[in-house]
Amino acid sequence: MSRVAKQIIAVPKGVTATITAENVTVKGAKGTMSLSIHSGVAVVQEGDTLKVQQLNESRDANMNAGSTRAHLANIVEGVSKGFERKLELVGVGYRAAAQGKALNLTLGFSHPVVYNPPEGITIETPSQTEILIKGSDFQKVGQVAADIRAYRPPEPYKGKGVRYAGEHIEIKEAKKK
Repeated sequence: MSRVAKQIIAVPKGVTATITAENVTVKGAKGTMSLSIHSGVAVVQEGDTLKVQQLNESRDANMNAGSTRAHLANIVEGVSKGFERKLELVGVGYRAAAQGKALNLTLGFSHPVVYNPPEGITIETPSQTEILIKGSDFQKVGQVAADIRAYRPPEPYKGKGVRYAGEHIEIKEAKKK
């Protein structure tokens, strides 16, 4: 059995898990999410913990057990606390503004870029150069952050662009004559 699948998942107060043969539904303060379970894997609830078990010793079941445990842990954390990702805009005139649900970006193009987030994701702009992405789905939050960053990734000579908070950009030296 994989090392990841052996770890148990603690279910916090206010979160309930409903387990059927083919999926697990987790309900919490931030919403409801479900995960479909692979055929070689079973999820067992013992008190306030969830445990992932392999039904057979195949390599496929081993891989799926680890993945199922990781996804389930992300779902439990997402419905209880939620996830957030912070982006920073670096560059002269680069601005972000939340307009309703949409995000309006000024990134040095001839036109403003308007990004409409998927369902379940909220975008806030604490300042003109900061973007805060919040949601209960770990994968969606990361994908939205990657989509926004893809409009203007940081360039290696001046470091201008949209970057993750705390991301280090290796600045190259300019060409010499």
